[in-house]
Amino acid sequence: MQNRLENRRGLLIILSSPSGAGKSTLSKRLREWDPTISFSVSATTRQPRAGEVDGEDYHFMSEDAFKASVTEDGMLEHAHVFGNFYGSPKAPVQAAIEKGKDVLFDVDWQGAQQISRSSLQDHVLSIFVLPPSIKELRRRLESRGQDAPEVIQKRMSKSWDEISHWDGYDYVLVNDNLDVTFERLKAIISAERLKLSQQPGMMDFIRGLNKEFIEVEK
Repeated sequence: MQNRLENRRGLLIILSSPSGAGKSTLSKRLREWDPTISFSVSATTRQPRAGEVDGEDYHFMSEDAFKASVTEDGMLEHAHVFGNFYGSPKAPVQAAIEKGKDVLFDVDWQGAQQISRSSLQDHVLSIFVLPPSIKELRRRLESRGQDAPEVIQKRMSKSWDEISHWDGYDYVLVNDNLDVTFERLKAIISAERLKLSQQPGMMDFIRGLNKEFIEVEK
């Protein structure tokens, strides 16, 4: 019999965390584990930077076009940041999940809330990643060697606001061991893929079993 996963719907996977909790590393590992998982390409009204490619790095839009898309329910989430608009176009995500492809989102709690209330909410899987302690979170930020002390302090100040919204997610993982956390993340995604709501062909499959049963019983 045909594998039900071949006909499943895709998942809209939201992965959020305060900076330094391990979200980027987990996202990278997820795509190595399953290369069919794609990142959602955001739309923005800012000008392209050198080397950026439209449709790959961002979908570059005029402000009027962006606002029209929001009005027409064309964005799953959107925000105004430092004078420019950013958002997640719905059409390519909807097309992907209808083909059984999972789409990964790296958004904050506000973006996660918007997506979870969107017209695609039935396919949303939201996961929040917590650090094992605030002390460890600071240590990880400092050990990266990427940010000045004042930037690290800003990230730390923002982290509690992000953590305070942990209960708005479907799953919460405490990343005290990266390998263990990744195994748990894979288990969550594997189970969610098998949900009945993600298998639109199951009714036809059951009808086929029923037809077989009737024929065998004749």
